[in-house]
Amino acid sequence: MGKAGAAGARTRALAGARGSRARPNPNPFEVKVNRQKFQVLGRKTRHDVGLPGASRARALQKRTQTLLKEYKEREKSNVFTDKRFGEYNSNISPEEKMMKRFALEQQRQHEKKNIYNLNEDEELTHYGQSLADIEKHNDIVDSDSDTEERGTLSAELTAAHFGGGGLLHKKIAQRPDEDGEKPKSRKELIEELIAKSKQDKRERQAQREDALELTEKLDQDWKEIQSLLARKAPKSENRDKKEKPKPDAYDMMVRELGFEMKAQPSNRMKTEEELAREEEERLKSLEADRLRRMLGKDEDENIKKPKHMSADDLSDGFILDKDDRRLLSYKDGKMNVEGEQSGEATDGESAEEEGEDSSEEDAEDSGGTDGHSDLESDVESEEESERPEKEPRRTPGPRSTSDGQEAREAARTELPYMFAAPGSYEELKSLLSGKSMEEQLLVVERIQKCNHPSLAVGNKAKLERLFGFLLEYVGDVATDGSPDLRVIDKLVVHLYNLCQMFPESASNSMKFVLRDAMHEMEGMIEAKGRASFPGLDVLVYLKVAGMLFPTSDFWHPVVTPALLCLSQLLTKCPVLSLQDAVKGLFVCCVFLDYVSLSQRFVPELINFLLGLLYIATANKQSQGYTPVHPFRALGKNSELLVVSDEEDTATWQRGRLALCWASGARAQTGTEANHTRLSCLAVCLALLKRCMLMYATLPSFHDIARPLKALLTEHLANRSHPRELQELSQSILTGMETQEKHYQPLICEKSKPVPLKLFTPRLVKVLEFGRKQGSSKEEQERKRLIHKHKREFKGAVREIRKDNQFLARMQFSEIMERDVERKQKVKQLFNSLATQEGEWKALKRKKFKK
Repeated sequence: MGKAGAAGARTRALAGARGSRARPNPNPFEVKVNRQKFQVLGRKTRHDVGLPGASRARALQKRTQTLLKEYKEREKSNVFTDKRFGEYNSNISPEEKMMKRFALEQQRQHEKKNIYNLNEDEELTHYGQSLADIEKHNDIVDSDSDTEERGTLSAELTAAHFGGGGLLHKKIAQRPDEDGEKPKSRKELIEELIAKSKQDKRERQAQREDALELTEKLDQDWKEIQSLLARKAPKSENRDKKEKPKPDAYDMMVRELGFEMKAQPSNRMKTEEELAREEEERLKSLEADRLRRMLGKDEDENIKKPKHMSADDLSDGFILDKDDRRLLSYKDGKMNVEGEQSGEATDGESAEEEGEDSSEEDAEDSGGTDGHSDLESDVESEEESERPEKEPRRTPGPRSTSDGQEAREAARTELPYMFAAPGSYEELKSLLSGKSMEEQLLVVERIQKCNHPSLAVGNKAKLERLFGFLLEYVGDVATDGSPDLRVIDKLVVHLYNLCQMFPESASNSMKFVLRDAMHEMEGMIEAKGRASFPGLDVLVYLKVAGMLFPTSDFWHPVVTPALLCLSQLLTKCPVLSLQDAVKGLFVCCVFLDYVSLSQRFVPELINFLLGLLYIATANKQSQGYTPVHPFRALGKNSELLVVSDEEDTATWQRGRLALCWASGARAQTGTEANHTRLSCLAVCLALLKRCMLMYATLPSFHDIARPLKALLTEHLANRSHPRELQELSQSILTGMETQEKHYQPLICEKSKPVPLKLFTPRLVKVLEFGRKQGSSKEEQERKRLIHKHKREFKGAVREIRKDNQFLARMQFSEIMERDVERKQKVKQLFNSLATQEGEWKALKRKKFKK
């Protein structure tokens, strides 16, 4: 049954192929029959019989005509376009096309092709003459015959003077003789031309004089008319005239700007190296002047004596022999005979002679800036130098001798102007020890100026070492029995200048100091189990670090370790005395200076301030705060800042808490200790107020301030505290209460309860067989389109794949053709080479036979 059905289908396919296709006898082996497992009544079968070979051949032919053509022309940009009339118009018959093309060809021949083509029928002219005639050179146009321009020579004159006599005689001979006279000779013609040119020159001179006379006459007449026009009108006429409008603000401003003085050019700004060099020269001249005054030398000795000159001296500087004559002069009323200055002066004295004038001027200019301890000596020297000009010289006596001794003593006590850079800390300490604050600052400033990096090669390393020496000196000043903090405050300026010049070496020095302080604290914790607050030198170093380096950076090689050191001090150092409380408050102030710009939250700072408030309250049970390490709820120092004496409370006045209390130089009385406790409490409250203002924008502000609120409420309940402290506490509480909350607490979202799902029956419409059930008409149409799109997409992908395979076969065939051609060429080359080799060997054998 199945074989019979297949045979019948094949027969039908052959019959259909005969009727529909051009091939008369299709190959029965090319027919493909799609067999079905079973037949379904009413189903239309399509594609049950096909010819895959024929369809493959048609597809190949189509790709050859389209895709292969595009592939071969892929790199060609020229396109042949047939622009003949009516070529692509099928509505016109061939006869009409030919007639129209013939008419266009005739019209194109009669049209002008190029406007610059001179060989056409149009005739071009120049000044009315044809260019064709001009090109034949029938008449030569002489440019010298134009007599309209002044200053040009005529043709006759040119011909006569420059070799044109033959042509001139030829023209004269050709001219008809009207009067019957003989033609003029060459000499007569030249004389006539000279006379004619002189006459023309006289006429032009006469015309120029007449024009000048007329111009002068017109000027005189105009002056007379102008004097008549300038006559003032009578007052009656002026009244009728309108008043002139007043200039507005813009016109006035324009006039003011026009008369405004122009800016004058000024001298250029000097570079840092030039300023340093000038400052060094000024200090050298001042030092030379100081040494001269210290040795007691007179100013007149350094002045160069005038040489004796005769009346016959020509001042030409030509001296045959050495001038041994001496100058006769009087000094202090006595005759003084002096010879020439000998060359025994040292280099320092010669430098003094050269820089004497400039040193006096520089000393006067720098009296306000550099003069601190040496003002009196400068004034005395200036008075002595000015005294000979105003007063006559007095006779020498004991008073002049005593004045000289006083000047020498003042010069000895005066600070030198030149300092060498110290090579060690002991040298710097010897320079600064025993001097006042102003003198110390002056010495450091002169060391920097005399050793500026632009003056010598090794000065940079010297100043880098100077920063470390100054830092060590600051620590020694802070650890003295009675530290002078003003000296440290002034030296910070020089430290800042050196830090700006050498930031890398300055940061290394500061990190070394902080590293030593941290190692010392860690060793103390390992030995004793707890650490104490460091000395005043470490605290000063931490303060100086915040002043020299930027504290707002997220990470800094110096500031970040300093912040860690501060936090370790506030967490690991317990408060055991009033000195510890003062040091802790100083650390808190430094911490706040560090984070004032970045507004970084520091929990160690808040914890320490809350601990100080805790040990300042007496009633520990009613508080809602539990202290955190390093503070304890109970113990010896749990009430360290509590003040029980009412008299001391009444006599206390708020002021700055001196840092000298931290050094513990001397013991305090009971009243002083109570005043210190109250001052510590006031500083603590001020720092807390500053912290609350800085952290007010944090979302967790109220949680941070909750323990502070409990402690401040306890302080307000204690009426024994001074009124200022109570007002400060009340202001902090008011500020905390006025701050709004910046966050919303986490709560469950309110929503309506979700109802239970109801199981409703699903009604399915019974549709015809073959359609998908459970869908509407629109859904069926949508699914049909989706199915169609998927089928087309698959067909397109299949066609693209076949196109790529076809192109790959074509490329491979091209490669094979090129390889075959190359092999043939190589074979031909080898054959030719073999032939040449054989011929050469045959020729070689013939030579050997001979």
